[in-house]
Parts: sequence; structure tokens; C-alpha cells
Amino acid sequence: MAVGREDVEILKPRIDKREYRRIVLRNSLQVLLISDLDTDKCAASMNVGVGSFCDPDGLEGLAHFLEHMLFYASEKYPLEDSYSKYITEHGGSTNAFTASEMTNYYFDVNTDCFEEALDRFAQFFIKPLMSADATMREIKAVDSENQKNLLSDAWRMNQLQKHLSLESHPYHKFSTGNWDTLDVRPKAKGVDTRQELLKFYEDKYSANLMHLVVYSKESLDKIQCLVEDKFQEIRNSDRSRFQFPGQPCTSEHLEILVRAVPIKQGHKLRIVWPITPSILHYKEGPCRYLGHLIGHEGEGSLFYVLKKSGWATGLSAGEGEWTSEFSFFNVVIDLTDAGQDNMQDIVGLLFKYIQLLQQSGICKWIFDELSAVCETGFHYQDKISPIDYVVNISSNMQIYPPKDWLVGSLLPSDFNPAIIQKILNELSPENVRIFWESKKFEGLTDKVEPWYGTAYSIEKVSSSKIQAWMSSAPNENLHLPAPNVFIPKDLSIKNAQEEVKFPVLLRKSSYSKLWYKPDTVFSTPKAYVKIDFNCPHAGNSPETEVLGDLFARLLLDYLNEYAYYAQVAGLLYGISHTDSGFEVTLVGYNHKLRILLETIIDKIVKFEVKPDRFSVIKEMEIKDYQNFKFQQPYQQAMYYCSLILKDQTRPWVERLDVLPRLNVEDLTNFAPMMLSQAFLECYIAGNIEREEAESMVQHVEDVFFKGPNPICQPLFPSQFLTNRVVKLERGMNYCYSKEGLNPSDENSALVHYIQVHQDDFILNVKLQLFALVAKQPAFHQLRSVEQLGYITVLMQRNDSGICGVQFIIQSTVKGPAHIDSRVEAFLKMFENKLYEMTNDEFKSNVNALIDMKLEKHKNLREESRFYWREITDGTLKFDRREAEVAALKKLTQQELIEFFNENVKVGATRKKTLSVQVHGNQHLAEYHSQKSEAVQPNTIQINDIFSFRRSQPLYGSFRGGIGHVKL
Repeated sequence: MAVGREDVEILKPRIDKREYRRIVLRNSLQVLLISDLDTDKCAASMNVGVGSFCDPDGLEGLAHFLEHMLFYASEKYPLEDSYSKYITEHGGSTNAFTASEMTNYYFDVNTDCFEEALDRFAQFFIKPLMSADATMREIKAVDSENQKNLLSDAWRMNQLQKHLSLESHPYHKFSTGNWDTLDVRPKAKGVDTRQELLKFYEDKYSANLMHLVVYSKESLDKIQCLVEDKFQEIRNSDRSRFQFPGQPCTSEHLEILVRAVPIKQGHKLRIVWPITPSILHYKEGPCRYLGHLIGHEGEGSLFYVLKKSGWATGLSAGEGEWTSEFSFFNVVIDLTDAGQDNMQDIVGLLFKYIQLLQQSGICKWIFDELSAVCETGFHYQDKISPIDYVVNISSNMQIYPPKDWLVGSLLPSDFNPAIIQKILNELSPENVRIFWESKKFEGLTDKVEPWYGTAYSIEKVSSSKIQAWMSSAPNENLHLPAPNVFIPKDLSIKNAQEEVKFPVLLRKSSYSKLWYKPDTVFSTPKAYVKIDFNCPHAGNSPETEVLGDLFARLLLDYLNEYAYYAQVAGLLYGISHTDSGFEVTLVGYNHKLRILLETIIDKIVKFEVKPDRFSVIKEMEIKDYQNFKFQQPYQQAMYYCSLILKDQTRPWVERLDVLPRLNVEDLTNFAPMMLSQAFLECYIAGNIEREEAESMVQHVEDVFFKGPNPICQPLFPSQFLTNRVVKLERGMNYCYSKEGLNPSDENSALVHYIQVHQDDFILNVKLQLFALVAKQPAFHQLRSVEQLGYITVLMQRNDSGICGVQFIIQSTVKGPAHIDSRVEAFLKMFENKLYEMTNDEFKSNVNALIDMKLEKHKNLREESRFYWREITDGTLKFDRREAEVAALKKLTQQELIEFFNENVKVGATRKKTLSVQVHGNQHLAEYHSQKSEAVQPNTIQINDIFSFRRSQPLYGSFRGGIGHVKL
């Protein structure tokens, strides 16, 4: 490999102004340099061609454990966790992941401190310190990470597929690792895990197996000098690339039907075929072509037929896990109860559709259409955050030639029917693995997968049996999709008539408000439209809440076969139920957006309840509520926290209680009642002119409010709905304890919330600065040192403009009350850190926060979400970031200390704390003993959330009525 700069032409998007350069260092490290003069963040990602497939036998999870250990310290920077402290304090983030054939390490940081951050990062690949002391602690962190996955169906079913493969193939392995594989078993064999870890690193990590991406605002020449200076010293042992030839599935593992018992309610079919990896033919895109057709949802598609029969609620198709040696093509179907009873017909119909593809031949027009959609998508792709961008590219660098590092497999351009036909032929009955999941199999299985404990049984299913299923499957009119009318033809950029920095209130009537923000930044042919229907009759009881949700879900259901074409063409849409009605969102290419919007509005106006679809959607919704109890305990704790704080919110159990007795007639009566009064809050942004935006909203108004018999009436001033939040009492600690909803879950969780203030620029920045300064020390102390749990987070919280901070911790090792005491102990310890902070450190933290605030939006969707939040909260502070930067520049260190002493310090007279504790099955004794303990002074034990909420004062809402904003 030639060392130095290589002028390879790297294919990049048409609208991409960034500059790229490939270089190879003398140690054979391949690097892609990216110069982006507009960036507010720098980033880097190192992809190492060593993954879990390299785990030694008997040390499952060693590659993943190394990923955890590498970031602890290095010879040059020996202070433990100083790397993550530096990154966090300079506005950045850092993480890593382990895959089967690679491990990826990455970070981002504010631009002014990139050089030191990059040096710290490089040292992990030059001379890391993997101390004996950190080893035991980080094995616990890996075990905690695995504990949170044990009751996740996605992890369980993935491991079951691996388990039913060749034992000698690395695909068969358990890759996460746990206490057993990294401590107990090695010790029993006299194996020292740390020594094995060091040996693994020495033996396998080599510069020639690494690919680095560096993203900066400097010139390419400057970045090159920086990289050459920092990364030349990585050792190159000229290791040949690790290869794992052979197929994981032999004939023993094919033609099988596996019945498995999931954790959650619901039924799933996963039909899997081992295939030739499409990475070998990425320009021809065989799996993209076949996945597009088998996964299509338009009329005549497999999903359309299954949905019409009431058998399926979702279907996806495409390539699953793959390497350059093996791959799987997956079709995943979410079944209804009726679908569960007709599994054989469903599999028969799938093979009938594959037979249709065989008979139709490989169609050039379909490939060309798909290729055109992919080409537009690549050339007009939204800019994403540098950290995500570098990870995508460094992963690509291991796989593709340099010219395709940015594009990867995104551009199928070579039509080759023989290659597509080859993969299609592999989707045969002789080659299939069928995984069928349902709670109905409980007690009917005879085997258990060893790592996750999934109960399953297995039987052979011959190709002749599948042929019989095909013959007996119903005769449905399966056919190929129609040409896609939503593919945009006009990609021109419209000139904004005026330079508008913030959204403007373009029009206001008694029916609606329209906020408008033309694109003056991104120059893409895309638009963002949001219409929020505020309907006072939509959420005044558990029944109306559920009916509102059924209404929104049914609308999506009715639109699907038509609007799916828009989705394929890059025009996304959503209809979601809200606390006060429902909202319609469209985002994507603007050319055909109006057509889709008018179709959606027409469907709302002509809404009728189809009994067969109602029963399917109702069944889905019941299962969703029943599955709430299988959420992670920390998610349950966050839910209770919201329920306590947010007025007018209702618990899911009430909705589940009323749902079974609601019928078609209830929804038929509810829909016109809900729509009988409404106010529309609209936001239109992007490549749309002012007149177009006004005309869109005028059209919607005309449909709903005008004409001889209008569907809708405007709201009375008293009917405007607001979001209000409970105002906790100063100097008080509130505690809410609950058993975890899943009795099998060992994890407990704590949300320790400190409520501070209602939106105010000066208080906001004090709170944000505290959160920035405390975030990494909290993680270091509570996770790295005390090992309370893998999920350990300190973050800000904002409920409709009411601001605070929260610690979120999930643990199997300690109960929530103990964790709560450790949070308080941390805050006491942090006091001293805050008091001892030097003036230079304070200024550095302030500057880091300023840089974070001045970070530009990457794309239209990100910008629109920011402004829409201001609109829905009612704060309307569109210049928030500039105003908060101005407040930060005036902030003194003494003011920050006073803020901490008044609002956050343990025992502060103004402090308002809410501790939400969810007890897993390991900590139920603590839960029951808490009940009989005397309540501490200044502490209120919340027993009934709704009695508590009714007794508390509320913050005023920022959301006024129609007169809230003057034109």
C-alpha cells in the first residue's frame, strides 16, 4: 500500500461543500480527512477490524470487554476517565460499539479543543493502560449491560438464530459477555482475564487493520499534519485481515420451523434464508431490489393481501446480518391473532409472491426507478452530525474501495438480472429457516437457549410441505407495484423572498395560526409541514383518549397502500394522537408534498370506521398497553415521574381498562364529535414560498370550516387547552416507590429529579452549566467507581418550560433507596469540586456551553423540531440560543455557586426533589421495609399520584389562547 497522500476521486453528494482526502500513514493506517469550514463540532472515528468473531473460546465477550477497557486511561494521560472528562467538559460526547468483525471508537468535541482531544484519543491505540483495578469494575459494567438485555425479545431472538447454527462457526457465539464468561469460568480454569485481554490487544490490534476518519473545520493540509503527528506511533504488526470462511448454516439448520416463546405479547414470523452476501454485488443491489418488492405495501403486495385478510400488521424484508462470507435475507411479519392461526397460509402466500417474482422476470423499469430514488436520496441527503457521519464512513472504509467510502451500497446503478436472479433462486423452500414467536407456545416447548433462557422447540419442515402450504393458500391477486407517481421531478431551489432568521406568524384567524420559516440555510428541495389539530373533545376522559388514538392509527392504516409510494420516494408522513387532539406531519421533497397533504386531509374529512380494520387496530393497541410492563425499569420510573408532574395526564392502566369495551359505534360517534370544534396550529418551513404556505393552510381551513355544512367550528376562548406542571414545594423531598411491573426483571431503577424553575434565560444557563460540569463526574463516580449500573445518566429535564435536572440509574446490584443515598453523597462530594474550580476552569466550561449553544442546525428537520418545541410549549423564544449566550457571557462563578447552594445542594432550603423508585425482584424486601419506616423530616411519601396531584399548585402555562400572539 502506497504511503502518503492518494488523490483518489471519492464520490460525494452534489450539494456537499466539504472537502475530502485519503492518506495512508507510514504504519499503514488508512485515513480519510474531511474539511468542513461550516462545522461547529469536530469528530473522529477509529474502526478496528477486530470484532466479537475473534473472541477466544471460553472467553465470550472479550472483544466487547476490550472496547469498555480501552477508554479508561493511557500512559500519556494516566488519570482514569480523564479522556471522557475532557470530552464532556468541552461540549462533546464519546462512545464505542463492538460488531462481529469490527469495533468502532468515536467522539465529537467543540472545535477549539480538537487537537488535545484527538491526542488523548490516539493514545488508546498507542499505549493504553488497562489497570487491574479497572478490570473487575468494568466486567461488572459489561454484566450490567447484558442484564438490561436479558428480557429484550430482539436480543433473545437474535441469539436463538445464532444458537441454531454450526457450533464451530463464530456466528454461533454469545458476543456480549457477562460475569460468568469473563470472571467465573476463566477463574475456574485458572485463566487470568486481564492477561488474556492484554494478549488479545497485543496480538490483534494493528494499525494496518484500522481505518480512521477525522472531521474538522481546518484545511485538509492542517488536518493531515495533525493526523500524521498524532497517529504515526500506532504499532503496525502487519496483521493479515481476520477471515471467517464457511457458512454458519448446514443442511441440519435449514428447512426448520422453530417455535419460540417471547417476553412480550404479540406474534411474529421471521422467515430467514442464508444467501450470497450482496456486498459482493453492491453496485447491482440484488437485496435492495428484492427487499423493495417483497417488503412493498402498495396494492397487490404481499403485505396488502395479508393486511386485507386481517392477518398482519407489519412486514419488512431485506438483508439482515452479513459479512463478506455469509449473509441472511429476512422477512419479518407481525401477526394478528387471526394471522397466528393461519401461519401456513401466510408462509404459502410469501412463497407464492416469490414465485410471482420468478415468473415476472427481473424488471428493468423497477430497478431504474429504485436506482433513481437512491440517486436523488444520495445527492440531496440531509447533513447529519459529524459524530454520526464519521462512524458511518469509518465502518464503510473496512468494506468498500476508497471511491465508494461515502456512498457504500446506497447507489445501485448496474442492472444485472443474472445476479438478482441468483439471490432470488436462493429464497427457496429448501433453504429456509422459519422462526415463529408467540406466547401461545408457553408450556409447549422442550428446549432452552442457554444465554438468554428462551424456551423453544424445533421441527423439520420439508420443501414438499411448503409446496402444500402454497397450494392451499388463498388465491389472492398478488402483483407487482405500479410506477411511483411520488418520485420528485422538480428539485429546483426556490428563492426566499426575504432573509427570515426566525419563524414569522404569517396569518392568523379564528380557525388557525400559520408559522412560516423559508429555508435560507440548507438549500435542499425539501419542506416540513406540521398541522396540530387542537380538539377540546379529544382528551377529556380515558375513553376519548383511547378513541383519539384509534382514530389516528386507523387513518394511517387507510392511507398506507397509497402513501407508501410517497415514503419510498423520500416523502415521509405521520399522524399521531396528542394530549389535545392529533397532529399531521409531512417532511421530505416538496415537489409532490401538496398532493399527499390534500389526500390526508380528504381521508380525515371522509373518515369512516371499517369494522374489520377497527378490530385489528384495537387488538394491536391492547397488546401495546399489555406490553408496557415489559419496559425497562428506568423507562417505568420516567413514566411515573411524568405522571406525577404533568397535570391532566392519565395512567396507561385506565386506558387498558376501557379499551376492550369500546366498539365500532363508539368511534363512529366520537370522530365527528372530536372534529366538531378545532383550532389548527400550523408550521410550514423549507423550500416553499410564502404564497404556497398560505394557500395550503387556506385549503385546509376551507375543507374543515367553510361551506354550507362545515364539519368544524372554531373554539371559544375558554376551550384552549394548556399543558400545566405541578409546582413542587421548596425545601421538600417527595418520594414515590413502586414494584417493577415485570416480576421476572431483576433490574431496579431510580429517577432522582430536582425541579428548579420556569423558563428564564438567566436561570436556564445556570442550570445548563451545572449539568455540563456535573455530568462526567456523576458518571465516573456512580458508574465507573461505584458500579451501580450500566445505565447511569445525569441530564436536564424540561416539561413544557419547567426546568430541572434528573439522575437516571438502573441497577441489579443495589436497590433504589440505596442508589438515592449515593446520588445525595455524590452531590455532597461535588460541592467541593464546584468550590475548588479555578477561574480558568469556569471560563473554559462557560465557553464550551456557548459553543454548544451556537451549534448550527444540521438540516431542516432538526431546525423545525427546535422551533416547533417553542410553539407547542408556548414559550415562542425563537432567539433562545442567542439570548442564552448573552446571559452566559455575563455569568460569574459566584452566581453559579449561589445557584447550586440554593437549588441543588443537599439540604438547601429552596431545593425541590422528587425521587421515583422502581424495585426489581432482587430488591422487594427493601420496598416492603420502606413502607413501614418512619418518614424523614421534610419528606412526603406519595402513595396516590392523583390525590397528590390534585392537592398541589400548578405552574402557569406559557400557552395562551388565540390572542396569545399579536400580528
